Amino acid sequence: MLFERALRPYLFRVGDGDAEAAHEWTLRRLGRLARRPGALAAVRRRYAVESPRTVFGIRFPNPVGLAAGMDKDATALAAWPALGFGFVEVGTVTWHPQPGNERPRLRRLPDSEALLNRMGFNNRGARALADRLAVRGRPPVPLGISLGKSRATELSDAVEDYLASYRVLREHADYFAVNVSSPNTPGLRTLQDRGHLDALLAALVGDKPVLVKIAPDLTDHAIGELLQVCTDRGAAGVIATNTTTARAGLAPADQAAGQEPGGLSGRPLTGRAREVVAFVHRQTGGALPVIGVGGVMTADDAARLGDAGASLVQLFTGLVYHGPALVRAAARKLAG
Repeated sequence: MLFERALRPYLFRVGDGDAEAAHEWTLRRLGRLARRPGALAAVRRRYAVESPRTVFGIRFPNPVGLAAGMDKDATALAAWPALGFGFVEVGTVTWHPQPGNERPRLRRLPDSEALLNRMGFNNRGARALADRLAVRGRPPVPLGISLGKSRATELSDAVEDYLASYRVLREHADYFAVNVSSPNTPGLRTLQDRGHLDALLAALVGDKPVLVKIAPDLTDHAIGELLQVCTDRGAAGVIATNTTTARAGLAPADQAAGQEPGGLSGRPLTGRAREVVAFVHRQTGGALPVIGVGGVMTADDAARLGDAGASLVQLFTGLVYHGPALVRAAARKLAG
């Protein structure tokens, strides 16, 4: 309640209401917190929840993680576990550094508890991330790294692009997420097709767990084909889902702004994310672990993803609107 009554209104005014400016402001301060062990310990005592589970061979101290996109370049890596997260996924990172799309490119839709982003994989590149992790080390919880295709790389060269990032980051990650589902890089979602994905996983699946992040906008038939490729190529699991290009569920006040291009996250995605998680779980008989993400705005939303078949859950937009208390509440709810 303190976050929602005091800190959130302040953050929503940072940069004259620019959502990305507030995001950057927050990361800078969390980065400073990450360099203060005493302060980190105090925060950890407030938010940490121990509810360990082992998924795809990795032990997670609790099942609630930070979704990719929040801390692309691992700026505040040590702060996230102190805020209660049981694992952290950084990125999406690309082989070539890139600025992303032109600003403004992140918009809040507060009446819908949603975000609309067209960031375009802005990041400093895989080599810079590897250098940062080599100096600062891993966090005290499992670390996932989300890999994407560089915008400058042709689809025909996508495998080598992903593989170059994988090679320089392999020693730093506990698992990798293959992002082939962002709507903000032209042509990227084509990589979810059977042939492209088969070649990509054939190159990447190896000594570290590799998961595939899928779009909520795929048909059941397309998801079924994707799952067959994941199974055949030994993928460790699926992350369901990325942001959506659909606009269903927006509040009337957000309808006009919501028509801008980009991926929508938050409350409008809650139901569809749960449907996709349930479909993956049924289709694979529970043999392919699922990380559920999308529209987790309450602890009950997290629990429903768990009931649908998610082994782990990630937060992004829910953290923006409800703060770290949601991390703690969701972890407790999933612990039963």
